[in-house]
Amino acid sequence: MEEAKCPVCASRKFFVKDEEDEFEVHDFEIVGGEVVFQESGDPAEAPRLEDGTEAYCGRCSWHGAMERLTKGQ
Repeated sequence: MEEAKCPVCASRKFFVKDEEDEFEVHDFEIVGGEVVFQESGDPAEAPRLEDGTEAYCGRCSWHGAMERLTKGQ
């Protein structure tokens, strides 16, 4: 499977906002259909991403549900 790209600018970098602190973000890419978080640390502490989770492009203003990235644009 090809890496997911932003449907607007084709960037491969995305982020999600922390559920408890909207000013904290978690950067990730989708490689081979799997979410790969950029920060180091305990993978168990990474946020859980579901189809309805709001994802944001790291380069442009696009945002949408994770399912748009994981199931094709």
